[in-house]
Amino acid sequence: MRTLFNVFSIVAAFAAVIVVLNADVAVAQQEGTFVMEELKLTQDWDKTFPKSDKVNHCKVMFHNRYGITLAADMYVPKGAEGKLPAIAVCGPFGAVKEQCSGLYAQTLAERGFLTIAFDPSFTGESGGQPRYMASPDINTEDFQAAVDFLSTNDKVDPNRIGILGICGWGGLAINAAALDTRIKATVASTMYDMTRVSANGYFDSENTEAARFAKKEALNAQRTADYKSGSYKRAGGVVDPLPEDAPFFVKDYYDYYKTPRGYHKRSLNSNEGWNAIGCLSFFNQPILKYSNEIRSAVLVVHGDKAHSCYFGRDAYANMVKDNPNPENKELLIIPGASHTDLYDGGEKKVIPFDKLEDFYKTNLK
Repeated sequence: MRTLFNVFSIVAAFAAVIVVLNADVAVAQQEGTFVMEELKLTQDWDKTFPKSDKVNHCKVMFHNRYGITLAADMYVPKGAEGKLPAIAVCGPFGAVKEQCSGLYAQTLAERGFLTIAFDPSFTGESGGQPRYMASPDINTEDFQAAVDFLSTNDKVDPNRIGILGICGWGGLAINAAALDTRIKATVASTMYDMTRVSANGYFDSENTEAARFAKKEALNAQRTADYKSGSYKRAGGVVDPLPEDAPFFVKDYYDYYKTPRGYHKRSLNSNEGWNAIGCLSFFNQPILKYSNEIRSAVLVVHGDKAHSCYFGRDAYANMVKDNPNPENKELLIIPGASHTDLYDGGEKKVIPFDKLEDFYKTNLK
């Protein structure tokens, strides 16, 4: 009988501990504290570019204000002392940090900056459920969360933080710069305006109410189908095999994402793509609305052979129109460069790293 009583006592004590722990969690949630999700990050060097012996590399994690834990590669110049200027890098849209954002980050670290290349919410090694979704709000927040992390890092000068967005993340970087006054310098490389291309199609060829309605009707029908099936249909990544009559820009993407040049097993563009409904919210949320109120420095870089060059040219024009601070905005057009040439440099190594270094050093003082 005493043994049975002792068992009940132990169970009761354990239950009491659980109640206390649950109460502590409830209090923590009520007070707004956050416990980061633990992510299992690959420690192997699985990048599409070689590792530099001029920087120290490690994996880090941080969270955004939606409670999503983000994974990043941090690059620190070897032998660096004191608090450093820092840059957060992301993109392209549908890529992972092991591809060109990591190349940009590592190269800029070689030039004296502490950098991170991060995977956006719902993709790569970052957290977030369901997988393979995109959001103009959450993805802009991802950049701001990176600034949160850098601002509180012991190695970083919080007054010298910049960001760099590639492809679709170039537009999101400009949006973040319009919102976050802590960002002192922004580069948008080979940028897309994802809201414009979603709503208007490529080259604005679908910029009619009827065309938008048809696309929204199809995507919302897919929402119903996904809900019924309990799973999300994928949209497909870059087309494979490549049709002989594929447009140049499709061939350009194929040459990067589907070949050893840029393929990565976690890249959406290299594999099955986003969820079919993953980008629906981009249709009616123009991200560049207030870009002409950005006071900080912005550099837009594009290749003149890129199918997407009109995004960069128009983004720059909109940004400087009626902007009281146009003097620190710049558009740099790279002769002969295609869209993906600014992913990894292409055969001619056209990424203007000297210009990027000078831009950040000038504006991250």
